[in-house]
Amino acid sequence: MITSRRFDAAILDMDGVITQTAVLHAQAWKQMFDRFLAARAERTGEKLAPFDADTDYRRYVDGKPRYDGVRSFLESHGIRLPEGDPDDPPDAETICGLGNRKNVLFHELLREGIAVYEDTMEQVRRWKQQGFKLAVISSSRNATDVLTAAGVLEEFDVKIDGNDLNRLQLPGKPAPEMFLQAAADLGVPPARAIVVEDALSGVEAGRAGGFGLVVGVTRNGNGDALLRHGADVVVADLRDV
Repeated sequence: MITSRRFDAAILDMDGVITQTAVLHAQAWKQMFDRFLAARAERTGEKLAPFDADTDYRRYVDGKPRYDGVRSFLESHGIRLPEGDPDDPPDAETICGLGNRKNVLFHELLREGIAVYEDTMEQVRRWKQQGFKLAVISSSRNATDVLTAAGVLEEFDVKIDGNDLNRLQLPGKPAPEMFLQAAADLGVPPARAIVVEDALSGVEAGRAGGFGLVVGVTRNGNGDALLRHGADVVVADLRDV
């Protein structure tokens, strides 16, 4: 059972756990990669399968910093591109350029609005009433904009996002440093904190960080995979914990 006798804090991933942005991210990744792959195939004659918004999203980009996601997916297709620079324009055929192109597409989709998962927010408010400290983490550099648009930013005591990863030179998931930084900022040892994640790389990070409990939230039927990658328990609705 999750009680204040065993735990002092909960650290929650943003995309797919708090906000329903995972679908928008998957759409933006697919639009970006499909256009890139189609243009490359036409130019080189290579046979390149389009980006799968379910399988490829979860396997290569979900939960990772943007440029790591680009690099991971391209490696799966045997494609090498120059690293480029974070200031590359979105039409540059570099790792950073493709990542920036995805970000432009994501912001276009974000203008249509963002919703939260009510099961998560109900549990967040219940934990707050019990005295839990709360942190939100995201590899996205857009986390503040997303949480503000969703109206939930002030529910959390600590936020660690892609900007902090860059500033502190921390590796992204599946490395545990993002979660460990959140725990440190909350003033809580990892063994007294819960990690809540929907990404395979996220539950791997929670397990690697030695956290007291790793909860996998399955929004798309990937519960078995979450368990294999490090979740202690998997729920479809966070109120079930």
